[in-house]
Amino acid sequence: MVVRLELSDGEVDRLFRALADATRRDIVRRTLVGEASVSELADAYDMSFAAVQKHVAVLEEARLVTKEPRGRERIVRADPEQIGRARALLVQLEELWHARFSQLDAVLDVDPDT
Repeated sequence: MVVRLELSDGEVDRLFRALADATRRDIVRRTLVGEASVSELADAYDMSFAAVQKHVAVLEEARLVTKEPRGRERIVRADPEQIGRARALLVQLEELWHARFSQLDAVLDVDPDT
């Protein structure tokens, strides 16, 4: 079984690097529920505004969120399509893993006397 991706290797690397951090995963969760300004997001964490901006930038680079200007604020919202691509990739990898175990099971079930 070959895993076919809609994403390049670089995009996959950026995606999972972005999701490897708990704060960034939380930002994605928050912005899936509803859009939020960077200031509103920063208020939720015990870190500087600049640190939250950097987290948002990593998420933007991975296309997990978009940020648009609205007046003086920058509004962040999650991109469900990119999250769907990540989910599809994990499903494909899980299917590959199960197929490999099935092959191993078939090899181990062979009767050595036949």
